Amino acid sequence: MVVDDHPMWRDGVARDLAERGFEVVATAADAAAAVRIAGTVRPRVVLMDLNLGAESGVTAIAGITAASTESRVLVLSASGEHSDVLEAVKAGASGYLVKSASAEELVEAVRRTAAGDAVFTPGLAGLVLGEYRRMASAPADDGPRLTDRETEVLRLVAKGMTARRIAEKLVLSHRTVENHVQSTLRKLQLHNRVELARYAIEHGLDEEPQQ
Repeated sequence: MVVDDHPMWRDGVARDLAERGFEVVATAADAAAAVRIAGTVRPRVVLMDLNLGAESGVTAIAGITAASTESRVLVLSASGEHSDVLEAVKAGASGYLVKSASAEELVEAVRRTAAGDAVFTPGLAGLVLGEYRRMASAPADDGPRLTDRETEVLRLVAKGMTARRIAEKLVLSHRTVENHVQSTLRKLQLHNRVELARYAIEHGLDEEPQQ
């Protein structure tokens, strides 16, 4: 699904993605329509601008990700301002590209977002991780209890591994890994893998455990 308030840009991106083999199930021009339509068609990826006229795309991101863990939001914005990036990710976006990205970069980013990866324009990933580290506080002793396997999968998610790569590393089925991810999301009351990665970083799970 493509969301942008400029018709020519929106239609052009939708057409380019369709020509590359993606099924574009819907388009929207504003935040309210984006939330409403996404709730109906349940797109795998929502490619969204942040500037949607009267309402910010951040509002739509929050609405879409709160309604469903099936839809992942990839921001495609003219803005590379750090505050915009952080607000989008905090609202639930799975990735962030600036509009100067090439067509090949966009196509690859959509594919990776659909696979569950967190995708950012070079330089922005470090910004996001750095901010999460800055905000990190000491782990609570009474936090949700994860199984050893869920913790192991969570650690690999924090390292940026896809579900398929995790399955290969742990000699599990792809479905089993996805089940562990979804179970962990429910236990931690999180919405997507970006938030899982943030939780892991805040709790030191992106580092190898001490032997």
